[in-house]
Amino acid sequence: MSAKATWKVSAAVMASRVLGLVRDMMFAALFGGSKWMDCFNLAFRIPNLLRDMFAEGALSQAFVTTFSKKLKSEGEESAWALANKMMTLAAVFMSLVTLVGVLAAPWIVALLTSFSHSGTAARSYDPQEIALMVTMVRVMYPFILLVSLAALVMGMLNAKNVFGMPALSSCFFNIGSMIGGAAVGYWMDPAWGPRSLIGFSIGVVIGGLAQLACQFPALKSVGYRFLADFQWRDPGVRQILRLMGPAVISSSVVQINVVVNSMFAYGVGEGAVSWLSYAFRLMQLPIGVFGVAVATVTLPALSRAAVGGISEEFRPTLARGLRLVAFLVIPSAIGLALLAEPIVSALFERHKFGAYDRLQTAAALRAYGYGLVFYAWLKVLQPAFYAIDKRWYPMFVSFLALGLNLGFNYLFVFVLHRGHESLALTTSITAAVNFLLLFLAMRKLAGDMGTGELLILLGKLAVAGTVMGGVCLLANHFLFADLTHTLVVTKLAGLGVTIAIAAGVYFAISKLLRVAEAEDALAMVMRKLRK
Repeated sequence: MSAKATWKVSAAVMASRVLGLVRDMMFAALFGGSKWMDCFNLAFRIPNLLRDMFAEGALSQAFVTTFSKKLKSEGEESAWALANKMMTLAAVFMSLVTLVGVLAAPWIVALLTSFSHSGTAARSYDPQEIALMVTMVRVMYPFILLVSLAALVMGMLNAKNVFGMPALSSCFFNIGSMIGGAAVGYWMDPAWGPRSLIGFSIGVVIGGLAQLACQFPALKSVGYRFLADFQWRDPGVRQILRLMGPAVISSSVVQINVVVNSMFAYGVGEGAVSWLSYAFRLMQLPIGVFGVAVATVTLPALSRAAVGGISEEFRPTLARGLRLVAFLVIPSAIGLALLAEPIVSALFERHKFGAYDRLQTAAALRAYGYGLVFYAWLKVLQPAFYAIDKRWYPMFVSFLALGLNLGFNYLFVFVLHRGHESLALTTSITAAVNFLLLFLAMRKLAGDMGTGELLILLGKLAVAGTVMGGVCLLANHFLFADLTHTLVVTKLAGLGVTIAIAAGVYFAISKLLRVAEAEDALAMVMRKLRK
């Protein structure tokens, strides 16, 4: 695994996630936790689910695995021919999916809001909300076609060891969706009422087009030229589709759980869908920066190490990826859990987003944080099964995880009558079970992946994390005692100082405990500072 490549992808994904956060901050200020914002978030769940499945999931993983092997075994000409076949197939098939989605929008919305019709639900049926959601689903559905093509382009570039622009492509989505959405939304409703959210739905499609188009120059520079190819009876195409079938389920289990949680949340009460959405955005920051970045760089290496069977390079490559994710994500999980309220307050609490919204969003963020490391580990572990052509394992485990998620959601919401934060907790539990089962399966398939080393590392990081947690608790007591009356600038400055000190303490103690990943990370930082 290239440390330079990991650093580059991390920086690009960080920029994308920050822009996504800015987009949510804009939504929070304009709409808060209103029922109309719930409608937009719920309507966006299906295209966003498919984006995560394809852009960071099934299509990208299956294509990179097959494309990388073909590059190594048959050369560029054969690999580009496969790419043309897949681009043509994706354009035709996803156009049909888009058409079906537009026509079936009323039934899609009926499914998404089905739990609000339950006699035990806290939310009543509102025809105006349903009508708005149907319109927004129809407007946003073409985004699926654009993001599917963008995922294939991303896969080609990653297989050619070009990581920066594909990682930056999501930045273009966020910029396009914010600027385009705000412009059209203001034109449709200057008072930022419900109708303006249709404008933001159009902005989603504008962002998807920007995400695809921004990668074209890099694709041209690596030698790709598109030619429509309808010869889909090809071994490479069949291999990608074979990998994708189970991967569509297994790689998207977390996102499917988020959709299910939103369906339950819509029945819990007004604001619940938005609170979960804001919290999930914050939780996705470290996953996107660290988990996805490490996975993006690791997958091509794992695919090459699996040509002709599991080689000696496969296990150490995967083990290094898991250890690096643990080192980078554990302090993020601790920080998000202990500093949840000041983080939410500093980023969102203004205009239509009040103190009550802050408390509810922070509760969801803490619950999501419990499963943060498992989320990030899954980003590295799941693709490893596709690389060794054992795609059925993640699929079967995902079926179990989905059942577990549904069962816990029903228990918490309809039996115990718990709030929206219990839905976030269920997602964390599901991610933990999913990872542990897949880890045990990979040990059986590939042999020991340095489990002892990983456990020793986790023990050392627990010590460093405990001291770091003490810093966060002190900051809560002395800096963030009165969030309601503290200026935003003061809260941001306090968070900056707290995070800097906490991170410094974590890294220092990790280095004292001879954590190899800490020394590697510090060396990377020093090299960057010298340039």
